[in-house]
Amino acid sequence: MLADLNRELAGFVELHRDGPILEIRMVKPAVNAICRRFSRSLEQAALHLQDEPDLRVGLLTSGCEKAFSAGLDFRQSTAQDGREREPGAKEGGFGGITTLWSLKKPLIAVIGAPAIGGGLELALACDIILMADEAHLRLPELERGLIPDGGGLQRLPRRIPHHVATAMIWTGEPMSAADALRWGLAYRTAPRDRLDAMASEVARQVARGAPLAQQALKEALRAVDGLPDRQAMALRGLPGADLTVFERMLKSDDMIEGQRAFLERRAPRWTGH
Repeated sequence: MLADLNRELAGFVELHRDGPILEIRMVKPAVNAICRRFSRSLEQAALHLQDEPDLRVGLLTSGCEKAFSAGLDFRQSTAQDGREREPGAKEGGFGGITTLWSLKKPLIAVIGAPAIGGGLELALACDIILMADEAHLRLPELERGLIPDGGGLQRLPRRIPHHVATAMIWTGEPMSAADALRWGLAYRTAPRDRLDAMASEVARQVARGAPLAQQALKEALRAVDGLPDRQAMALRGLPGADLTVFERMLKSDDMIEGQRAFLERRAPRWTGH
């Protein structure tokens, strides 16, 4: 199945599996510029991560040396020959993952080269950001007659101080990996030649968590986003709360198994049920 999907996504995305970890490698020459076909391919890859029961975590990486992604493909967006009408992502929006609410498994952005414009918005749609020391982030949309409405203006001011985020948009100036780490946007940084090893280590640590609890966490984080504390604390995985995975987790064998394994001082044996 993975081989068939790779043939379908060829030229845009490559999928590589390592046990419970799925690497989603963006490979559109030369800088992973985001067109509609690219968005559809990335959405399909993310849905494969969600739908495969044995996959636990995804790594979003780049096979292009020049960029993680340089953002919107202006050649397509300004084309007059009908290419702008090519089908894009069905539910994931710009880039295929920026509005993919059905993705409840963790996705880690591994940024080894500049993430510019929509490239940064792809990273902001992920759950963890890792960066090479040499990489940087930038939102230059105002210089192109646009605003970063694929997540830049919506998500970035919630992740770092508001005026730091909006200054990035107003000025278009890059943010270094060191500053991204200082402001809490990046979880960890490493030299470029150590980035893949660090990403694998973080992914394996994430993959050790209970699968239903992982998805319930992502579901709950989205549900409480922007709510006052009292309303957020009132959310529970109860019938009618529209937190279906949370509700399943509370009734799961895995919830009992995790606690029993702790008491018995052994590794848990997750079933996803």
